[in-house]
Amino acid sequence: MSSQLRIALGLAEAGVPALPLRAGKVPFGNCPACAKNACGGRPNMKAPGPCTCPHPCHGWAAATTDPGVINSTTWARAWRDAAGVAYHPGGAGLTVVDLDNAEAIAWARATLPATRIVPTTRGEHWLYRGAMQSANAVRPGVDIKSSMQYARWLGPGTGTITALPYVVRALTVKEPSTIRPAAVTVPSPTGGGECPHRTPTYLDRGIAMAEQRITGAREAVHATVYRTFLAVLSKHGRCGCLTDAHTARLFTAAQAKGETPRHCTDAWTNALTRLGL
Repeated sequence: MSSQLRIALGLAEAGVPALPLRAGKVPFGNCPACAKNACGGRPNMKAPGPCTCPHPCHGWAAATTDPGVINSTTWARAWRDAAGVAYHPGGAGLTVVDLDNAEAIAWARATLPATRIVPTTRGEHWLYRGAMQSANAVRPGVDIKSSMQYARWLGPGTGTITALPYVVRALTVKEPSTIRPAAVTVPSPTGGGECPHRTPTYLDRGIAMAEQRITGAREAVHATVYRTFLAVLSKHGRCGCLTDAHTARLFTAAQAKGETPRHCTDAWTNALTRLGL
């Protein structure tokens, strides 16, 4: 039994859908009957079809936890030629934040909650509990691998895996079309000069007050969220104090009041537009 096959069977036993990878870190190509998706695709693909092909066709969609399939004669040739093992994170209820360089890793360490980390050739995989939409290049050097995507198995990693945070989910939210916000009067930002907000205590108190304002809203939640975002950006939007972690705190407070990620992004974008940021 090859080492790759042994790894795949171990993943399957742990409930992680696995599949073989050929040279170049890519899945094996479709068999003639599945070429150009002529078979209709596997049932768990975005456009489900009738395919019940016994071969490891259709990339991530072929990943399975069935040891009988993984160890079958139809998969045997793939394992003989395999150069690695992949898994379907979304199928295991996981999300992988793929960090491709030192800058991306630095961003993650400053922004994301600690979780299990797997070293890669160029960077790190940060694993979170929870599945989401996959997307490439959500930030420079950052890809999200979860549903309908595969990730290379590079070992179990180190650290305790934690729940998928909103700040990661927000990375895949597309910029919405601008809508006309309600009229709001806010203090004009004071541009120029040395930034007065970099004292951690001052900034943290301001963000905490904004969270409380949103949490305490009993009605007109949409308007309260927008006004709060506008107030925060008017004070801190031009001086570079705000980080992704601060934004995530505000979005989390808004969602706890029933706001959707789209509404949060709309409100934030409209506030930025109103202030010319």
